[in-house]
Amino acid sequence: MIGLFDSGSGGLSVLQAIRKRKPTADVVYFGDIKHAPYGTREASELVHLATGGLRTLRMFGAQEIVSACNTVSPHVLSHGAEGADVIEMTRPAARGMRHYAGGRVLLMATPATVKSRIYESAFGGMVILHQHPFVELAGAIEFGAHDDKIRDIVRTEFQKRWRQPLDYVFLGCTHYPFARHIIEEEARVAFGNVEILDPADSVAEETERRFDTAGSGSIYFRASQDSEHFRRRIRELFPEYEDTMKILV
Repeated sequence: MIGLFDSGSGGLSVLQAIRKRKPTADVVYFGDIKHAPYGTREASELVHLATGGLRTLRMFGAQEIVSACNTVSPHVLSHGAEGADVIEMTRPAARGMRHYAGGRVLLMATPATVKSRIYESAFGGMVILHQHPFVELAGAIEFGAHDDKIRDIVRTEFQKRWRQPLDYVFLGCTHYPFARHIIEEEARVAFGNVEILDPADSVAEETERRFDTAGSGSIYFRASQDSEHFRRRIRELFPEYEDTMKILV
């Protein structure tokens, strides 16, 4: 059983990529909606939350875990994985970034991810990296803000870097792919002909390579708090597994 952990619904974008590659994989997904979003929390809180998320997945039988939250990646790497084999976001992303070596990249990420400088370390100078914190975006996506609100957040932040020479915009939060169409449109207005990079497929590729993906294709959803928006995402992406959703108390 593979466990997949995120602060909420963002990790569903990674689960989607894994299922596309390996539909037979058995997965238990934990969304820590009670504490979402993670991106503005202090490092000490993130250590506690990451440890708790990993422990929860192990309780449900997962010994191989995908930590599908960029914000907690440095804490998973530096504080251990509660005895499980863990894939976090940044190392697979760095391997995928080799295809874009030398490019000018804008990293969109939460404040905590930017502050940790983990992508700067992971990319190791292979690209010209510019990092920009998006304070509100992950929460807006998580809790179902209207597209107009999401567009306003993205446009306001991109305008702070208006016409900066860029080749790529990197989605450094697993929530962001759910607003990809808006990000892509606003990026092209602000920066011209740039390409959007999503690390989810690199993470799925590593999951296929390292983890046991032979199974019956079952998915079980668990959450620390109920959320109609989270349930709606499940209905949209994995409708046949909607009834597996349970709230942990």
